Amino acid sequence: MNRPSSSRLTPRTTMSTQAMPERGGEGYVRAIGRNFMLAMYGALRNIRMYPVENPVVQHALEELTTICEELREGDGDVEFRVSGEFIFLNSTRLRLDLDNYNSFSYLLAQCRGSGVGVLHVRAKPAPRDWTVFLSFLLAPQGDGPAERFEQLQRRLEATGVTVFEVAPPVVSEDEQKDRSQAKEMAKRTYAQSVTATRDVMNSVRMGQSPNIKKIKRVVQGIVDQILSDEASLIGLTTIRDYDDYTFAHSVNVCIFGVALGRRLGLSRLQLYDIGLAALFHDIGKSRVPLDVLNKPDLLSDEEWRVIAAHPWLGVLALFQLKEQQEFPYRSMVTAYEHHMKRDVTGYPRSLRTKAIGFYSKIIAVADGFDAATSRRSYQTEPMNPAAVLAEMRDNARRGMDPVIVKAFVNLLGIYPVGTFVVLDTFELAIVHSANPDPQMVSRPLVLIVSDDLGNVQHPGELVDLAESDASGNFRRTIIKTADADRYGIRVGDYFI
Repeated sequence: MNRPSSSRLTPRTTMSTQAMPERGGEGYVRAIGRNFMLAMYGALRNIRMYPVENPVVQHALEELTTICEELREGDGDVEFRVSGEFIFLNSTRLRLDLDNYNSFSYLLAQCRGSGVGVLHVRAKPAPRDWTVFLSFLLAPQGDGPAERFEQLQRRLEATGVTVFEVAPPVVSEDEQKDRSQAKEMAKRTYAQSVTATRDVMNSVRMGQSPNIKKIKRVVQGIVDQILSDEASLIGLTTIRDYDDYTFAHSVNVCIFGVALGRRLGLSRLQLYDIGLAALFHDIGKSRVPLDVLNKPDLLSDEEWRVIAAHPWLGVLALFQLKEQQEFPYRSMVTAYEHHMKRDVTGYPRSLRTKAIGFYSKIIAVADGFDAATSRRSYQTEPMNPAAVLAEMRDNARRGMDPVIVKAFVNLLGIYPVGTFVVLDTFELAIVHSANPDPQMVSRPLVLIVSDDLGNVQHPGELVDLAESDASGNFRRTIIKTADADRYGIRVGDYFI
């Protein structure tokens, strides 16, 4: 068998082919930090795949050491730190983009799973040092992050590896400020998106030409926000304002669609296209009379036919826009197909047998989830997010693509963001985000919003349900989901 080429297994760095920024600045650290991440990612993957003595592994370790030393010479130190969804190198936050998404996410997962928050390289490591440390990171011992971190420290000491200093996750004041700024940015992006969507749909309803450039800026803002801080923007989808349902729903579907597209490996341009398609998927409802659209009672057969016509009405609306040539063809196809099932049943009735588009399958999942979990004129009691996700996953009659549904479950977790839960400590909590450790998918990060005596807390305490006590037992466990309204709690208030 031919030996695989090392260039195919070790991520290629661009340090030698691109002009590096001046040493000592944030630009320099970000540029070399990208190469450092790729090199560590490549070394981890190669160690997992090949024996340590394999030349491919040795080459990856040498490249990692070289980049590490160049960083030390250029910036004076090497400290790799993870905090929440962020990675820092020497206190400089590294940017996440589509090109480094795999390495970024992989390193976050490995560090979180091992309970490592900080890796400080105190001296030049030998290949053996990297081999030992990375091997321990790949095969943690213990039941939870805290115990795994303690075991990692003991194993490093026992093997005589002293060039690395590790520490559990910590959050500095600067990082808290970064998180606060990221949340504020997410709020502005969300509010601007709802306002722009309302203006566009109202313009179409009144026969006027909407500002297409404005809506394109909105989609670009959502894509950028998803790439930099996905959790904050997804958290805002829990607001689900009853009065602004039609507009907020389109924005929520756009957010879910872009986030899901990123998980499925779409490029930045493709994310932009699917975001635009998602934001306009319900544009046909601007052609539906408001008294029918907002009717709280059961619809008559004729009224239902009017509602069911909104997909093809949406295509007509997009074709009639003055700047319709600016819209990708897929946006029109998605507007038409988003209520069709995999077997082309659903509505509108297909005139010919064919498979529905990939974007349409993604938006159908996002649309179905948000609609079922939202309060509307005719649905005053929205379904529990966890129950909706289980229904989408287990009920084949829903006609959703199982691969895309599985990716959506991986995105949101078994308990999606916004799920109201009761813990075995009798505390009440709201799911804040999925646990980044794939082995802890049933133990999300939650906001404690009420103590065991029923005293409501705001803004709530963020805890990781994967945390264990000194005996190795989990501190908290979800025992059931519940209806937040019964306890007088508005879930959306904890994400604003």
